[in-house]
Amino acid sequence: MRTSVMLLLLTAAAWPADTDFNGRWDITVLHSPRGRAWWLEVQDAGTPGIKGKFVGFPGGDLNAIQHIWIEKGELRFTFDGQSVHQEYRAKLAGGKLEGAFASGKTKLRWTGARAPQISDVDDGTWREGQPIELVNHKDLSNWHGLVPAVSLGWKAEDGMLKGNGAATDLVSNDKFWNFKLHVEYRTPPHSNSGIGLRGRYEVQILEDYGRPLDRHSNAALYSRIIPVKNVTKPAGEWQTYDIRLVGRHVIVTLNGETVTKGIIDGLTAMAGDPDEGLPGPIMLQGDHGPVEFRSIVLTPLVK
Repeated sequence: MRTSVMLLLLTAAAWPADTDFNGRWDITVLHSPRGRAWWLEVQDAGTPGIKGKFVGFPGGDLNAIQHIWIEKGELRFTFDGQSVHQEYRAKLAGGKLEGAFASGKTKLRWTGARAPQISDVDDGTWREGQPIELVNHKDLSNWHGLVPAVSLGWKAEDGMLKGNGAATDLVSNDKFWNFKLHVEYRTPPHSNSGIGLRGRYEVQILEDYGRPLDRHSNAALYSRIIPVKNVTKPAGEWQTYDIRLVGRHVIVTLNGETVTKGIIDGLTAMAGDPDEGLPGPIMLQGDHGPVEFRSIVLTPLVK
């Protein structure tokens, strides 16, 4: 009896406490040509009421996790839908997650780091630095493709950046922290794009003139913050974003009206850079439909 109890205690001691899984995690998918970044939140681990949220392989949304549990020191969660079963596993090692994903023949490895606390607040003390014009009106020298091994699908023409709708995401060569971003863009009917802030947080571009609002609307912080009003112009007209990002606080002004504001909890599906505590690039989504940009001006905000 004493030996059995000792073995049980030693086995339990080999596993981290279930509560150590709680929190928000920024996830890097290993050996992914796209440079995938996922996001996970676990709450109430160590209790029967464990629950979680996930941004990753199931699709572009922030999803409530369908089934989540901890078994022998391993976090496990699954999604089921449309005849597809997706399974995730993760163990804690050195304060980080070491994970695996499997769905049919698709198998991936991933690692998770705790999302950092970001102390910057938009308190009126930030001043504007020197504006940077990311569209130089002649070529793509300020940008590179997210996936280097595929055709870019973007061109500089008539002083604009033009995406053909089946392109890799475009990524700025330079990285930024707090800033104001002025963007002038247009889309044809039924098109869809997005602007990735720090390469992590997507402000949606969607041709949705006159439609009801939801988490995917034009000017939404994609799947996280819904705009309060639809002020999208009809397809084919030039539209203007003025976006302010300080720390995790975002304000989105579309066509002169502030429609989206709030605190960003974590990554969105467009993310290609999971290191939330560091500067990141501006990204332009290229694979959801044609889009044109005639101006992208970034003004750093500094102390």
